[in-house]
Amino acid sequence: YIACFSFLLSLLMQSVFLIIGKWHYSVLLGNLWGYASAVANFLLLGLTVQKAVTKDEEEAKKLIKLSHTLRNMLILIVAVVGIVVPFFNTWAAIIPLFFPRISILFRKVK
Repeated sequence: YIACFSFLLSLLMQSVFLIIGKWHYSVLLGNLWGYASAVANFLLLGLTVQKAVTKDEEEAKKLIKLSHTLRNMLILIVAVVGIVVPFFNTWAAIIPLFFPRISILFRKVK
């Protein structure tokens, strides 16, 4: 769900860049960079939670905390690379990092 909805948001973002006349191949590359990183971050979160539920409470807390720290460092590195590397459009690399959170907001709870 997260990957599909984030992909749709990525297409929407590409469309906005095209409509305002600011589209360039760097927008596509930045979008791919940010999208892949955001979805991978969410996947790693899910895998960590799956692993944590098999552990006792104290070990699970440590695992979740370590995962949170490492994933935040990863996102920081991804953002810095998206800003520094010239063939990535900065905005197109950063904005997709928020797509999983936006996707969660639109998901209907049963």
